[in-house]
Amino acid sequence: MEKEWPEGRVADPEAARERYEADLRSGRGAVREVLRADRGDAHVGLGAVVAAAGIVGAAAGPVVGALVAGVFAAVFLAAFGVMLLGAQRWADAADGAYRFAFGWGQWL
Repeated sequence: MEKEWPEGRVADPEAARERYEADLRSGRGAVREVLRADRGDAHVGLGAVVAAAGIVGAAAGPVVGALVAGVFAAVFLAAFGVMLLGAQRWADAADGAYRFAFGWGQWL
């Protein structure tokens, strides 16, 4: 089974490698931008989650509101675990996980 390559029948492995590495660089850049958020941005994100959970809880019931908050808590705990595995101090891991989970508040 032959694959269809953007370069045609004679695929250039070097061009494919360059495209692959460019995609990896752009993905890493996005992660760096999220982790560049400061605590103030993360506080805004956390406030938005609390507000959204409260609004959803009032409209659809407390279980659904708790589910919204629980999803973000799970993201925080997963990021915290990964950062602890990276041999960081507990406080640094908690700060990084907090900025990762809620740092999107910089775009609000």
